[in-house]
Amino acid sequence: MTSMMHHDRDHPDADGNAGSLNRTAASATVHCLSGCAIGEVAGMVLGTALGWSNAATIVVSVVLAFVAGFALTALPFLRRGYAVADAARIAFAADAASITVMEIVDNLVVLWIPGAMAASLSSPLFWGSLAFSLALAGAAAFPVNRWLIARGRGHAVVHARHRH
Repeated sequence: MTSMMHHDRDHPDADGNAGSLNRTAASATVHCLSGCAIGEVAGMVLGTALGWSNAATIVVSVVLAFVAGFALTALPFLRRGYAVADAARIAFAADAASITVMEIVDNLVVLWIPGAMAASLSSPLFWGSLAFSLALAGAAAFPVNRWLIARGRGHAVVHARHRH
């Protein structure tokens, strides 16, 4: 049973420093949320402006969120001379779980808010529901990132690669 009960001191971050685990997880979450938000907002604006169905708008938003999120992680590695496939693998390892959680939460919240998907681009409901859903998505992804980093996964992979 003791293996199931862990404390921060039992799960150091990628640097072996238990005290910075929450900071590292928060930083990873903000990083993932930045990419997710770029893609999500672009997809929602595009789908709304073009009058697409809710399903088409969400699909485009999710695809763009993953593309933007992975790109934010991969670009620094590409600039350092990594091959595209290697940079893509690092980005996927770092961000896939976090962006997946964010996209599930974000889109469920927007669908749950009455009228949000039908709101126009000039509506405070459109922008407010999107901001609210992204904030909840980030909050939901934080424990996922924390758990992954404590185990040397997620953004811990990025930090390890940046040191080499």
